[in-house]
Amino acid sequence: MSSLSRELVFLILQFLDEEKFKETVHKLEQESGFFFNMRYFEDMVTNGEWEEVEKYLSGFTKVDDNRYSMKIFFEIRKQKYLEALDKPDRAKAVDILVKDLKVFAAFNEDLFKEITQLLTLDNFRDNEQLSKYGDTKSARGIMLAELKKLIEANPLFRDKLQFPTLKNSRLRTLINQSLNWQHQLCKNPRPNPDIKTLFVDHSCGQPNGARAPSPVTNPLMGSVPKAAAFPPLGAHGPFQPTPAALPTSLAGWMGNPSSVPHPSASAGPIGLNAANNAAILKRPRTPPTNNPTMDYQTADSEHVLKRARPFGLSEEVNNLSVNILPVGYANQGHGQSSYSSDDLPKNVVTNLSQGSVVKSMDFHPQQQTILLVGTNVGDVMIWEVGGRERIAIRNFKVWDLSACSVPLQASLAGDYTTSINRVMWSPDGTVFGVAYSKSIVHIYSYQAGDDLRNHLEIEAHVGSVNDLAFSYPNKQLSLVTCGEDRVIKVWDTVTGVKQFTFEGHDAPVYSICPHHKENIQFIFSTATDGKIKAWLYDNVGSRVDYDAPGHSSTTMSYSADGTRLFSCGTNKEGESHLVEWNESEGAVKRTYHGLGKRSVGVVQFDTTKNRFLAAGDDFSVKFWDMDSVTLLTSIDADGGLPASPCIRFNKDGNLLAVSTNDNGIKILANAEGIRMLRTVENRTFDAAASRVSSAPVVKAPTIGSMIPTAVTVGMSIGDRTAPVAAMVGINNDNRSLADIKPRIVDESGDKSRIWKLTEVNEPTQCRSLRLHDNLTAAKISRLIYTNSGLAILALASNAVHKLWRWQRNDRNATGKATASIAPQLWQPTSGILMTNDISDTNPEDAVPCFALSKNDSYVMSASGGKISLFNMMTFKTMTTFMPPPPAATFLAFHPQDNNIIAIGMEDSSIQIYNVRVDEVKTKLKGHHKRITGLAFSNHLNVLVSSGADSQLCVWSTDGWEKQVSKLLQIPSSRTAAPLADTRVQFHGDQTHLLAIHETQIAIYEAPKLECLKQWFPREASGPITHATYSCDSQSIYVSFEDGSVGVLTASTLRLRCRINPNAYLTSSPSLRVHPLVIAAHPSEPNQFALGLSDGGVHVLEPSESEGKWGTSPPVENGAGSSTASAAGPDQPHR
Repeated sequence: MSSLSRELVFLILQFLDEEKFKETVHKLEQESGFFFNMRYFEDMVTNGEWEEVEKYLSGFTKVDDNRYSMKIFFEIRKQKYLEALDKPDRAKAVDILVKDLKVFAAFNEDLFKEITQLLTLDNFRDNEQLSKYGDTKSARGIMLAELKKLIEANPLFRDKLQFPTLKNSRLRTLINQSLNWQHQLCKNPRPNPDIKTLFVDHSCGQPNGARAPSPVTNPLMGSVPKAAAFPPLGAHGPFQPTPAALPTSLAGWMGNPSSVPHPSASAGPIGLNAANNAAILKRPRTPPTNNPTMDYQTADSEHVLKRARPFGLSEEVNNLSVNILPVGYANQGHGQSSYSSDDLPKNVVTNLSQGSVVKSMDFHPQQQTILLVGTNVGDVMIWEVGGRERIAIRNFKVWDLSACSVPLQASLAGDYTTSINRVMWSPDGTVFGVAYSKSIVHIYSYQAGDDLRNHLEIEAHVGSVNDLAFSYPNKQLSLVTCGEDRVIKVWDTVTGVKQFTFEGHDAPVYSICPHHKENIQFIFSTATDGKIKAWLYDNVGSRVDYDAPGHSSTTMSYSADGTRLFSCGTNKEGESHLVEWNESEGAVKRTYHGLGKRSVGVVQFDTTKNRFLAAGDDFSVKFWDMDSVTLLTSIDADGGLPASPCIRFNKDGNLLAVSTNDNGIKILANAEGIRMLRTVENRTFDAAASRVSSAPVVKAPTIGSMIPTAVTVGMSIGDRTAPVAAMVGINNDNRSLADIKPRIVDESGDKSRIWKLTEVNEPTQCRSLRLHDNLTAAKISRLIYTNSGLAILALASNAVHKLWRWQRNDRNATGKATASIAPQLWQPTSGILMTNDISDTNPEDAVPCFALSKNDSYVMSASGGKISLFNMMTFKTMTTFMPPPPAATFLAFHPQDNNIIAIGMEDSSIQIYNVRVDEVKTKLKGHHKRITGLAFSNHLNVLVSSGADSQLCVWSTDGWEKQVSKLLQIPSSRTAAPLADTRVQFHGDQTHLLAIHETQIAIYEAPKLECLKQWFPREASGPITHATYSCDSQSIYVSFEDGSVGVLTASTLRLRCRINPNAYLTSSPSLRVHPLVIAAHPSEPNQFALGLSDGGVHVLEPSESEGKWGTSPPVENGAGSSTASAAGPDQPHR
């Protein structure tokens, strides 16, 4: 249909409405598919006219058109089903289930099963996800808000939600104009013609001498109304003018639209078949246009819109997280987070002195008080901001000059100075990259503390390397770089081999932003000429070529959850633009107001909490709510900021680093950040003190006027690939060191000399909480915190699971587990327990095991019988499989595909099982006794297994071949039980491996299983019952059979604190109650929980005055040596 024919339909719609042909209006809307009347749709939904609702929708979309359409139809049919259950009308509910909802079973069978199971409940509100379902009216209202957001986000409704701006009675006006024109053409025009038909052209009769009247003064077909806005169509308006298309439109740049920026509207479809990956980024067939009526849908984008993405479900085992009711109830504002502007880090808590201009910063992704900094003179520094301690420094030096190209060697010979353009941690924090202004990229490996090692040096570009970022194009960590030579390159971070080169920019590439949607990996790039391009990891070329707002040098960034895309840039005139993009259309969705009109330099920005934006501009830090274009607030951080300061949030958004005019950094924090810094400060203080005491005092020389005063420092930070040296002078560095607090130097010597083991003997010396339990007491066999840190799950020896949840309230704003507030022993209203199948076995004799899904929705568990899959909300058993023999003894989800589970068996085998197809893919054999531990490494792509045979095995997850196996080194003086468990756990770096045995704690380096350190407890403590890393991998918590708990410093395996049973147990010592399992909180490094032999669960934290478990002993000479030496009680065997 031509555009004029399309406009004629709109004129007819206006006419029909003015003439009150209500049903005909909506019939034409549906049949033409040109205008979706949202008010009419709202009325039908509110009245529950479900058949009419679907009939009207059918004129615009079908169920399987795209993920938004599928979600729309699912929500409507689900509501109809719930209303039938609520009446109750079971027969109607069954009819809806079979006729309307069964279509979704083809896309996700688990979801359909979950919905079907509602029929078995007397009240569907017994289902946890539906527990806050109110009455029918409120439920429809909440669903309607959800549907409107889905419709607005659906590309098929593009340009169909707003009626064109028309004057009243536009069709009548056009007919009048036509009749007046016909009348003027009459040979014998009459003064008052009588128009009786529109079917034939008008013609007057015999002449009477009168002239035809002016069409302006004498309209022929009723009165022509004055110009006015188009009136409402009956009761269903009003319609607003359609805004003109933005000139910055990048329409079609992302064939696969991102989720709606609202939590409950952000789910994808229920698992449609995947389309060709190459269609993810396509050039539009039609050039950008300002015509608002242009239908910009392309065949390519249609193709990609039908890509698979499981909807309402997380990317778990078969997308297990069933989202029966994804909309919120009980006064939960849809799409609103619980954060307020008070959560922004706005309080200056510390200042760090750099000595040179800060160019780039990045907080460690796991150790969130560790800050990486790069400066304009090539310095790379690592700060522990909690103690204002600079724990590592490297200044620019080419590691292998002979490997450099001749032009680079010549450039360095003439001028060896260089600036840093970007520093960035890898996602797991084990390495970081540095981009220099002279061709070079350095990759360092980092473990903890001052353990910083040279890893790779790459001559990446000709001229400046402007930006770098990490990505996972083939499930392997890669480094993406861009440069002054107009090229983007991708490098293997292990070997330094170049994997891809992308050429196509006509100006230096300014920044890069790698990302992924589902399994599609891509890279956005921006250039100094304001062009934006996008690339897949292939050789086809760019898929996008558009202008950034204002033709500015732009950086792009996604929100933390990956659903929203933002960019900020500044052009040559100093105009800055901060915008959010609509990925599905490639257009600017909103432009944020408040940036200065004449910015100095390129404005830097960052995002946090999936809620806030911040930018350094106009000598201040400015904040916006992502959902509002108006400036939320701005702060000057007590003054001293440059015109466009460099800024960076930490992962949790409770700290913000801001560069200053005096070559320093201000650390801003909110209340949560201040508490975190207090906890870290003492630990950092002690670590610094031990280093100061063990290193020579060196006086740093001054250099020119950059640093006016030399600093006397005793800290030693050496590269382990070279002889240990004092920090000053390392890599020929002659700049001043950190602005270290004088008290560190003054007190460290005494503190290290008088160090002694911290003994916690009394309840007043720590915070301890025994969790309330009214269920049958049975010893705790397995214990874990949920990944959110909001609950603790225990598995008792009687095969019953127990779940404690902390509530969010005034005393506990985060709702996270704490020893200060008692949680609730949670059970669904049905009163059922999560109880494992025990078959014919005695559960007391079984080896219990469980594994928790990443989103905390499901737990897989066994207690000697079949493996059970439980819904953590309803406690219902979703399925059981793998009946014994042999029985399962350990379970672990594959980290990259939770459809895959590694199952350790009683017969010493390991079965790799695919949940979705209910099939054992392979069986691994290498142990001689039952499997007691399994641990995956994302970084190395290996699975490490341990068994009761005291053996460790490494298996490749690519082909499941065994790579290496080793037996634990048990001294002859130590005797172990015949079937003693050996547990394994990877350090946060995914390389170092903690091995736990009743005789020892050992650290191995995977994948070769080189034993780095061992620690043997004193005989009096009895055997080790369990151990675990703290969440930051800085400590190891070890429980013993005598009831005590030891806290070891992970890097040295030295005991720094012993918690005796009297500090947390109230029972008589004669009862010999002791911890069997220990679990570490996922985000609080000083909190752990104990599962006891009497069935109790205790949560322990240090006292608020201490904030930590003891202080680390001073590092002795040779502490880092790998040579063996005799180990005394509670000391490491190295």
